[in-house]
Amino acid sequence: MRRGQHPVLEHLTFALAAGSLTALVGPNGAGKSTLLQAIAGQLPVAEGRIAIDGEPQGAALKRRARLALMPQRTEMAWHFPITVRALVALGLMGGNGADRSQAPCCQVDGALQRVGLQDLAHRRLDQLSGGQQQRALLARALVGQAPLLLLDEPCAAIDPPARTALLAVLAQLRDAGLTLLVSSHDWGSDLEAYDRVLVLDRHLLAQGTPAQVRQTLGELRLAPHGCG
Repeated sequence: MRRGQHPVLEHLTFALAAGSLTALVGPNGAGKSTLLQAIAGQLPVAEGRIAIDGEPQGAALKRRARLALMPQRTEMAWHFPITVRALVALGLMGGNGADRSQAPCCQVDGALQRVGLQDLAHRRLDQLSGGQQQRALLARALVGQAPLLLLDEPCAAIDPPARTALLAVLAQLRDAGLTLLVSSHDWGSDLEAYDRVLVLDRHLLAQGTPAQVRQTLGELRLAPHGCG
């Protein structure tokens, strides 16, 4: 991928196993959001290819809803006067639900239940805590029933208990068969919650299990950026 004549990302080769929870870590400006947007088809790729379930990306995204991108919380206008339920329902725009025999209301209820927000469905967005806002965004990504979720900084700016609760939800989704790629610039002890880790700084510095990544970075004498 390029910005003008300069590559934003280069030398990237990795695969996500179905039903896995993968961390995408690196400093601010490393290209994490750019990579997620490219996978989601929102940014063009100058060289190389992206495949989803073995299909070329373009064909996979046109034929059915294969993925959902959860944006950073800071990109949302949380003062907008709508409820949690209305926000989640926005994820159904375009009619891309995987099971069309289900009524959309059932899909919204199911998504809210999966993230533990069913009791807050009629609360306004500006009445939520930071952790609740992140779970509302996650429910909006879930409602379309895509098997691949791309989450951009879901643990940013929330307190440790809320982060622990959110990571538990992500693990439950993984155990239910979803595939998740989760970006973060801050990775301390939470790294062990993931099956695999990709370390990005415009190109891949390391990838593997958390233990393998720590060993690789140690051999390269590189310290993790933003380590908490």
